[in-house]
Amino acid sequence: MGIAEFIKSELSGWGRIERVLFPLEILLIIVISLYIGDSKVALVSAVCGISYTILAGKGKISCFLFGLAGTMCYVYIAFKNHLYGNVLLYALYYFPMQVLGIFRWKKHLKKESGEIVKTYLPQRERRLYFGAAIALSAVLFFILKITGDAAPLMDSVTTVFSVGGLLLTVKRCIEQWYFWLVVNALSAMMWIQAYLNGSNCLATVFMWGTYLILTFYFLHTWKKCIVSEKGSR
Repeated sequence: MGIAEFIKSELSGWGRIERVLFPLEILLIIVISLYIGDSKVALVSAVCGISYTILAGKGKISCFLFGLAGTMCYVYIAFKNHLYGNVLLYALYYFPMQVLGIFRWKKHLKKESGEIVKTYLPQRERRLYFGAAIALSAVLFFILKITGDAAPLMDSVTTVFSVGGLLLTVKRCIEQWYFWLVVNALSAMMWIQAYLNGSNCLATVFMWGTYLILTFYFLHTWKKCIVSEKGSR
């Protein structure tokens, strides 16, 4: 597939509301960030992050290209704000998983729409994922507290649930959106606190708030898509 065909495929299958609403969300982040003089790195991270979430929600493989760029920016921001759990998460896990996601999703694309085939976990695996995430969050909390992390509880939960969420994203499972609900809600709170403490990261605050809204939206659309695909079999 050539570059032109790839771009055409990635731009296909968008609803009327999505074609208007999603670009407006990105534009709003840019305008607000420029108006308040926010960090350029934070702005790029926010735009890439929101683009990644939107494209992943649509099941478009190009999401991982934005994910790679956003990951590098977010590592820098998290390090400056002493959120070391997030630094390790994005540098040592997110980056290689984005690359893996490209190859995994490439095997499960629908020819007619260029979107992935969406799936879900069996009940037993679902309980296993959530149970392991809670247990590992508790362990990481004590580790980060010892190392002097600025927000050990939120940082530990968002770190572990992000690991599980990205793994489920690569596996194309709808359960990823429940993990992202936890991550995005707590991350929004964590960055609001950082902003109130004087950090120049308002664009990052808006980014996580937008993530939270998008998570509810794509959880709904994935449910509809999976039910539709099951009914057509």
